[in-house]
Amino acid sequence: MFANYHTHTYRCHHAVGEDREYVESAIASGFRVLGFSDHCPWIYPNGYVSNSRMAPRDLDGYFTSLSALKKEYARDITIFIGFEAEYIPELLDEQDKLLADYPVDYMILGQHSVGSEQNTPYTGIPSNSETALTEYVDSVIAGMETGRYAYLAHPDLFNFTGSRDIYDREFTRLCRYLRDKNHPVEINLLGVIEGRNYTSEHFLSIAREIGNSVIIGCDAHSPSMLSNTAPIEKCLALAEKYGLEVTDSLAGLK
Repeated sequence: MFANYHTHTYRCHHAVGEDREYVESAIASGFRVLGFSDHCPWIYPNGYVSNSRMAPRDLDGYFTSLSALKKEYARDITIFIGFEAEYIPELLDEQDKLLADYPVDYMILGQHSVGSEQNTPYTGIPSNSETALTEYVDSVIAGMETGRYAYLAHPDLFNFTGSRDIYDREFTRLCRYLRDKNHPVEINLLGVIEGRNYTSEHFLSIAREIGNSVIIGCDAHSPSMLSNTAPIEKCLALAEKYGLEVTDSLAGLK
């Protein structure tokens, strides 16, 4: 792999390791580009505090640390500083105000909930609701239409356990949209390592039929996820198995 744009830090409360360890692990593994995309803070109207994402108070430290590493390792690797975030229309204005003074290079969409996490369930929980799956795909497409997000992380995150026909209909609709907009689908290394519902081979078979390209996202929650070559090779082998062209670059990032 040449590049990874899906990297977390300890600030999200469920990743480990120091920022420098991620950078040095990526360099040792031959990466030329490393994008940090920790879970983006939200400003909740009722003061809710999330235990699975960065807090607003951590933003200064995030950018100070990564900006320093970006300069220190400039000869060895290109570092981008961004976020993974949901698309929650009613909270976007406050998020934009929060981030206005920071040099955000990019964002990726990770629709972990359709709406604020305090009010809506995690989309990775098994569900046989056709309505909920349709709402997930609708919200993802609406989010990507804003132009805020460089690509969609773990597109098949919604853990649909109902009819295969409904699964195929909705994820075909999503894959067709992404293809038409020249967005790759992500093969998510974390999901592959842990045997999660994403990235599923059935989803990749739909992507093959539609003609999507793919990007490998390490979804790194520890530095070792950038240096353990076996899972990376497995992801690349999945792309080859389903005849999916792998891209290493994101439009607009230089």
